[in-house]
Amino acid sequence: MLLATFYDWLLLVHILAAMVWLGGVAVLSAIVTHIVRARDFQRAGQLLSSLRVVGPLLLAPAPAILLGAGIWLVLKGWDFADGWVVFALVLFAVAFLVGALVQNRAAISAGRALAAGEHTDAMRYLRRWSWGSRFILLLLIVATWDMTLKPGF
Repeated sequence: MLLATFYDWLLLVHILAAMVWLGGVAVLSAIVTHIVRARDFQRAGQLLSSLRVVGPLLLAPAPAILLGAGIWLVLKGWDFADGWVVFALVLFAVAFLVGALVQNRAAISAGRALAAGEHTDAMRYLRRWSWGSRFILLLLIVATWDMTLKPGF
């Protein structure tokens, strides 16, 4: 069917935003883990510089679009009292807060440490960023399970 309903388009936008967020977190997590294990200070600096671009272009808008489209989808055909919707919103909130508070602070601190030549501290902050990233990835995978199977909590 070539024509789709508005709900279908909203669902597409919601899924694409989730893919960008989850995929971006997965790739960045793998890259940071590799950099930390290799203790590659030069690439750490390049990565942190790239995060200043990738973050605002992809990693900040994706959760916002995901949330907006998700809320709209609920308004169009679901109920905010549904357990799976509540669970998804809690997972989203935790993932967003970890990203905004832990990830952002760790990246800023790592950048400052690298600029000051404190390589050990920079790697410690990047390691923290990596753990936060993996936690977010786990939350997003659980949220995907929740959205797909809509368990009756």
